[in-house]
Amino acid sequence: MSFKITNYLLIDIDSEFSRNFTEHYFSKEQRTSASELVVAGGNTRQLVKMMFDELIKDYCYCDLENEISVSELASYLHEHHDIKGVLFNSTDYSLASDKQRFIYNSLHKNRFLVTQVDNSFTFTPVTDKGHSNHLSCHTDIAQTHKNPIEFPD
Repeated sequence: MSFKITNYLLIDIDSEFSRNFTEHYFSKEQRTSASELVVAGGNTRQLVKMMFDELIKDYCYCDLENEISVSELASYLHEHHDIKGVLFNSTDYSLASDKQRFIYNSLHKNRFLVTQVDNSFTFTPVTDKGHSNHLSCHTDIAQTHKNPIEFPD
């Protein structure tokens, strides 16, 4: 059974990897339906290009080293997308610092490492402990308030 990439978040650290991955699964020749992949990263130009090429459903700028930026990403995803899990380039994940891995492991309870092997990709569940906190896009912690908070006079 193949891995269904529906409503996943791809973390874009290596733009070439992200482009190869999205073209493999969502190029016009490959796809049977519209892309449901959301990508987050710092290379906005790359992300916009992938969206215009219809390789991704949506993109979010995110400074993945900044907890405030990641928390804003989590809130956006919680409100606008039903993310089923997060995909990481296995090389980027293995090279990340402990602090960065803490952030990665907080994004979602379902996390997968993606490895490119020749012209295909393999998916391996992340075995590191996950964290549920203000950086998680699958919990109510990420929910923003619809009504403004009122302060007493």
